[in-house]
Amino acid sequence: MFLYNQWYVAAWSTEVTRTPLARTLLNEPVVLFRTEAGEIAAMENRCPHRRVPLSGGKVIGDVLQCPYHGLQFNVDGACVRVPGQEMIPPTACVRTFPTEERYQWVWIWMGDAAKADPDMIPDYHWMTDDEWGAKGALFHVKANWQLIVDNLLDLTHLAFVHETTIGNAAVAENAAVKVTRQPNNVLVSRWVIDKPAPPTYVKAGGFTGPVDRWQFIDFTPPSFLRLHVGATPTGTGAPEGIFVDGINMRNLNCITPETENTTHYFWAQAHDFDPKNQAVTDMVFEQVKIAFLEDVDIFEAQQRSIDAHPDAKQIDINADSGGIQARKILQRLHVEELAELAKAGPKMAAG
Repeated sequence: MFLYNQWYVAAWSTEVTRTPLARTLLNEPVVLFRTEAGEIAAMENRCPHRRVPLSGGKVIGDVLQCPYHGLQFNVDGACVRVPGQEMIPPTACVRTFPTEERYQWVWIWMGDAAKADPDMIPDYHWMTDDEWGAKGALFHVKANWQLIVDNLLDLTHLAFVHETTIGNAAVAENAAVKVTRQPNNVLVSRWVIDKPAPPTYVKAGGFTGPVDRWQFIDFTPPSFLRLHVGATPTGTGAPEGIFVDGINMRNLNCITPETENTTHYFWAQAHDFDPKNQAVTDMVFEQVKIAFLEDVDIFEAQQRSIDAHPDAKQIDINADSGGIQARKILQRLHVEELAELAKAGPKMAAG
């Protein structure tokens, strides 16, 4: 199940250069490159002549040349040159995709281009705000994208998967949890009061005693999860909204389906304590990276198990509440999108 009339992250800005970049997004082969002016171009990665991937070609000026017979396509997807002939077939064109460059990422709209509204791109300002230090990465995950969404909405797993970094038993056993659902949003609020800090928090905040720890998980469709996490010494007022003498971080996640069973997982960690200190930013990032790689192992093990026995029983527990609500939103949006396609007619549904 993919939602097409949505923005997704296609690449880190640094990945897209004058050399064509191939990337499969929502089962669609896409090629990205920069024009001479530095603008992003994104088009179908398939020459209409003999279906060779255009990403194997080269950028000449602002056109992309096919590596097989040299057909050239401009940023609008139109063929502007066929070597050896003057007449260009009217069907010699490739689909293009709207893009935006924001928050160190290249965003792409995979659905109806007329519906691509840049104001729909969610806020990830922590990536570029001078008051925050931030660093991120891209993981290629051999698992369905919704498994990652489920994981981020249920942080009880921290106690078992990440006990050497960001987790401890208190996250699963002693958290006060509240799930709030709006039409296109799920917010999971978790508080752990007067408990030891996990190892990463001790390294980052220098805690020597118990802490009050918060985890606010904000989901918006199709697959954006922004986590506000942190801790302060117990008794300093965090539950009442007073955040002092502790650490305050944002865990930022953009999850882009590649295929039904593989995912591009873009993520970053931001912090507002000592934000100009690159050593601190690197330390926080590396600790979270260790934890996230542990998650990747879980996702891929899940997917192998699902593939081997797709009809095996699956149950839900209380900790799944956030993920269940998110899936309900996604299912509703999927049904609405299918209804729009049916209303638009066979031509739109096919394209």
